[in-house]
Amino acid sequence: MPNAVVLLSGGLDSTTTLAIAKAAGFTIYALSFRYGQRHGVELDAAARIAATLGVAEHLIVDIDLRRIGGSALTADIAVPKGRDLSGIGSGKPGAAPDAPDIAPVLGGIPVTYVPARNTIFLSFALAWAETLDSNDIFIGVNALDYSGYPDCRPEYIAAFEHLAGLATRAAVEGHKRLRIHAPLIRLSKAQIIHQGIGLGVDYGLTSSCYDPGPGGQPCGECDSCLLRARGFAEAGVTDPLLGRFAGIE
Repeated sequence: MPNAVVLLSGGLDSTTTLAIAKAAGFTIYALSFRYGQRHGVELDAAARIAATLGVAEHLIVDIDLRRIGGSALTADIAVPKGRDLSGIGSGKPGAAPDAPDIAPVLGGIPVTYVPARNTIFLSFALAWAETLDSNDIFIGVNALDYSGYPDCRPEYIAAFEHLAGLATRAAVEGHKRLRIHAPLIRLSKAQIIHQGIGLGVDYGLTSSCYDPGPGGQPCGECDSCLLRARGFAEAGVTDPLLGRFAGIE
């Protein structure tokens, strides 16, 4: 079974991506980051998911992006709540395969964007893939149901894959070509949920909220919570995460 590095945030998309990679026959090396984000709930979720899905290794790397700031996730900036996200994504299962490469950006790129985060994460994944003699990196980016992040677009993934062909020993010596897999990139959130359920994913293990409560309960009002709720509603499925926190304010 070939090795694959899977970026695992603990959220819905990265968990589905991990399940897809495992179903494709890869031995999974999950990579998460303690990067100075506002909470550790997502890392707790990532640990649960890695244990449940039986990865070969789960590595958590420490990077202090709070030293750089510039984001509501890594600085003392309020997380936006209650935004109207109706203009983002197709919002319908079975979206056309020629859907646009980038979702509408509502009022510009939001303050929850972490500068260069996916580039930083993919660089670490690339380094680990080299040491594992792996040709494959999986990332759960999505260009339809997302909040306007520039590093979630197909052209960005293609550009990084091209960079990997220039920057790795194995590629330069002609041994192998590294591939960046983004299997969710053109799917709606509802489609992602349906695919994950088909693979046996327990979404009650995941965490999507940008600003959860002290016990990990989702706020229900940030962009990520709203997109998640819309996805489950359009998929016609109850979010099992809601049952975990029923009755908790």
